[in-house]
Amino acid sequence: MFHDLLLAICLVRSSGMREHQMSGARPTVRRRRLAATLVKLREDAGKKPDEAAQRIGCHRTKISRIENAQLGISLGELRDLLTFYGVDDPAYVDDLVALARRGREAGWVQRASLARPSYPDFIGYEETADYIRSFQNVLVAGLLQTPDYARAVIQARPSTLSRAEVDALVTARIERQEVLNRANPPRLCVIEGESALRVQVGGAGIMSQQLARLSEMAEQPHVELQILPDRAGAHAGLMGSFVLFSFPASAFSDVVCVEHRTGTLYMETPDETNEYTLIFDSLRSIALSPADSLDMIARVRQEL
Repeated sequence: MFHDLLLAICLVRSSGMREHQMSGARPTVRRRRLAATLVKLREDAGKKPDEAAQRIGCHRTKISRIENAQLGISLGELRDLLTFYGVDDPAYVDDLVALARRGREAGWVQRASLARPSYPDFIGYEETADYIRSFQNVLVAGLLQTPDYARAVIQARPSTLSRAEVDALVTARIERQEVLNRANPPRLCVIEGESALRVQVGGAGIMSQQLARLSEMAEQPHVELQILPDRAGAHAGLMGSFVLFSFPASAFSDVVCVEHRTGTLYMETPDETNEYTLIFDSLRSIALSPADSLDMIARVRQEL
C-alpha cells in the first residue's frame, strides 16, 4: 500500500509539474536493467571502460553514463559492444536489443509525471514481468482487489490523506490491474492466507463482492489462486508477504519485492531470489488446490 500512497501524493500534488522538470526523472526499469547487464558483461569479459569507449569511438564518460543508466545507447553501439564482450548467443543479443529499443518508453506511472523513488520501479517490474508470484498473508493481492476493498484498506491507514488523494490511490490500484487484461498478460500465481478471506475489510457487503471477484479472477486461464488455510500451522511465509517477478528475457534475473512501513526492499541476487522461490514453492505445496481454494472462498462468502 506504500506504493499507492506515494502515487496518490504525486497524482494530486504534482499534476502541474512542467515537462522540463522531468528531465531529471529516474531512468526506467528497462534502461537500468540494461545498464546493469552491460556492466556485468564488460567485467566478465575482462574489459575496462576505456576499452569499451575506444571500441565505439566515444569518451570514457559516455560509457560511465550508459552503465549508470543516465544515458541511452544506440542499437548499433549496443551490438558492437556485445560483440566486443564476446556475446554470441543470437537470442540473448535480441533480448538486449529489444530492451534497449524500449528503454525510453515510460510506464503509465512515469507518463503521469509520477516519478518517485519506489513506486515507478514496482510498476515497471509489474508491467514487464511475464510471471508474477505473490504471497499475501492478510490482505487480498493488489492486482485482485475491488475498488471498494482497496478504498477500505486505504482509509484504514492512519493518515491525513484528502478525499482526492484517496480517490487517486483507488484509481492507481485499478490502473495497475490493466496488466492482466492485455493481449499477452503475465501469468499470475497468488497464495492468499485464510485471514485475507475472513477479515471483513469494509464490512460484509464489500467482502462479499471481493470474494466474488477472487472467484471470478481464479477462473482466468492466466491466473492461479490458492488459499493457505489456518490449519496449515507454522509455515515458510510467517515472516511476511512478498512478490516475486520473473521476466521473459533470459538476460534478466528475478526480482523479489518486500514492502515495509516506509518503503520497499528490492532483491535481485540469485541467493535472495532462490530463497524466496523456495519459500513460495513450500507455501504452494501446503496450500489448498485451486479447486479446493474456490470451495473455501464460496464457503466463507456464504458465512458473511
